[in-house]
Amino acid sequence: MKEMEQNFCAIYLSGTGNTKFCVEKFVNLLDETAPVFAIEDGAALSALEKYEYVVLGYPVQYSNAPKMVRDLIANHAPLWKGKKVFCLVTMGAFSGDGAGCAARLLKKCGASVLGGLHLKMPDSVCDSKLLKKSTGEKIELIRLAEEKIECAVLQIGSGKYPQNGLGFFSHLVGLFGQRLWFYGKTRSYSDRLKIDKSRCVGCGVCESLCPMKNLTVENQIAVPHGKCTMCYRCISHCPHRAITLVGKEVVEQYKLKDYIS
Repeated sequence: MKEMEQNFCAIYLSGTGNTKFCVEKFVNLLDETAPVFAIEDGAALSALEKYEYVVLGYPVQYSNAPKMVRDLIANHAPLWKGKKVFCLVTMGAFSGDGAGCAARLLKKCGASVLGGLHLKMPDSVCDSKLLKKSTGEKIELIRLAEEKIECAVLQIGSGKYPQNGLGFFSHLVGLFGQRLWFYGKTRSYSDRLKIDKSRCVGCGVCESLCPMKNLTVENQIAVPHGKCTMCYRCISHCPHRAITLVGKEVVEQYKLKDYIS
C-alpha cells in the first residue's frame, strides 16, 4: 500500500463506535495524517472526489452492507470510477462476504477493490439478548480486532492486501448463511423503529445523532420517518431507553468507550 500512503482517505458508517474505532486504528497505522470522514459528514463526498484511494468502513447487517452505504455507492457512481478501494467491515457474529457486498457494487461503478478486512467486534444490537457477552469477553474481542488490524497493516506493507469476504466461497456463505433469508430486512431503510411514548421525554438526543436525519422531536416526542439505517446509534444513546428496533425492550445499551482504555 505504499502508493496509498500519500493519497488516501477513509469514509465510514458507524452506529455505536465499533467501525469508527477500527477504521481510525487501521488508518493511523498506515498514515496518521490521512483524513477520516463519517459517511454523514458533508465533506465525505468532497474527499471522494479528491482522493484516488479510499478505505470504506461499515458494519454488516444480516450479511449485507447497510442501505446507507449502498446508497453512497449507487447514488454517486461517477465519483467511484477509477477509485481503488479497501473495504473494512465489522460484525457481531459472521458475515461471509460482508466486504464483498460493497465490493461488487463498487466494481459496477468502475472502481477497483484492493482487498477486504473482516473484524469481529462486540455486538451492538441493544434490544436483543442473542449475542450478548460479558465485559471481559467484549474487551478480548476488541483486543483481537486490534491485533488483526495490526497484522493486516503489516501484510499490506509487504504488498499483499487481505481478501476477507471477497471470494466465491465467502459469497455463498454470506448469501445462504443470512442474506437470502433476511433480505427483506436490509433491502431498504427500516420503518420498524419504535418509540415508547411512556419513556420518551423529547430530549432530542436521538434527533441530533441520527446519520439519516430520520428522527425529529414533535410535541415533545421523538418521531421516526421510515428511513432508519439500523445503525443503533439512537437506541444505544437514548437516556431513557425509549427506542427499539428488532426487540421490544432495550437489553443493554452498548458504548464502545466503556471497553477501551
